[in-house]
Amino acid sequence: MSARVLVGEVGLSLAVELLRKGDIVALPTETVYGLAGDAFQPMAVARIFEAKGRPLTDPLIVHLPEVQWLGRVACFDSPDQKDLAEELAAAFWPGPLTLLLKKVADLPDLVTAGSEFVAVRVTSHPFFQKVLRHLDSPIAAPSANRFGCISPTSAQDVLFELGDKIAMILDGGSCLHGLESTIVNLSDQKIRILRPGPITGDQLSKYGQVSVATEKVNTPGGLPGHYAPKKELRIIKTDINSVHPKQTIGLLAFTPPDQKVAEGFGSVEVLSITGDLREAASNFYHALRSLDNSKVDIIYAESFPEQGIGVAIMDRLRRAEHGSLNNAPQATIA
Repeated sequence: MSARVLVGEVGLSLAVELLRKGDIVALPTETVYGLAGDAFQPMAVARIFEAKGRPLTDPLIVHLPEVQWLGRVACFDSPDQKDLAEELAAAFWPGPLTLLLKKVADLPDLVTAGSEFVAVRVTSHPFFQKVLRHLDSPIAAPSANRFGCISPTSAQDVLFELGDKIAMILDGGSCLHGLESTIVNLSDQKIRILRPGPITGDQLSKYGQVSVATEKVNTPGGLPGHYAPKKELRIIKTDINSVHPKQTIGLLAFTPPDQKVAEGFGSVEVLSITGDLREAASNFYHALRSLDNSKVDIIYAESFPEQGIGVAIMDRLRRAEHGSLNNAPQATIA
């Protein structure tokens, strides 16, 4: 079996039909492509875990078309928490912000991995929005890749990852942000970042006290070895132009390295010619996948400034490095 890649109204109609039957499909969001199933059909949710090879202990994000649907999957600890959640929703939804809130009793425990909390967001992608409204049910959708591997930012990425495991992929073009959503915990009426993403701490600080969570909370994509290539990846902690290149090494660069240095590597992917961190984030997974599919033996990655969305890029890069070391033979960085 190979997944059908469809676009337009034909694709939208088939996606809704399959979801109603309890099947799973790949849908585009503004962050990465998601592997979608009706959140209130436990068998559909189980198929998501099975197709990805995802541990049942790793919860899923639930997607809604608008904030008015929030009561269908979540509830609040207090009026103050409700006010804060609604303020953040008004500012950032639809968009790449996920709120961790108390789940409603009838949401299947499989969605939240047995936790009393649900991660929920409103995607801005028009295709996903249309599917949600026609289905008239919240959708559970982690990234549409094999568990722990590089997240997909195009329909072709999904086809490569899961083409033999799902019925169809709705092609919505390349993803705008290219990194998974920011996840925040509002359990004590403060904003604690559980996973950095396109919505930055500076943006969130306009709405309350912001901190990076230190407590261990089971959240989607929270494991240390996510987003990893098959090949070993090493983060360069020195000036990229001081590294000794080899043809067996691929380079993931933030900005263009010196020409002589670049020519020494077997393959080079530059994320932003101008040093724009948001452009780099948008290109991150596509470039990492290209290096992983190239003929090089190991990937070196340049460090990124940890400001704004650079915090999220480095978060993904460190997890990719951690996961790759479990997947590939280790090599020594020059």
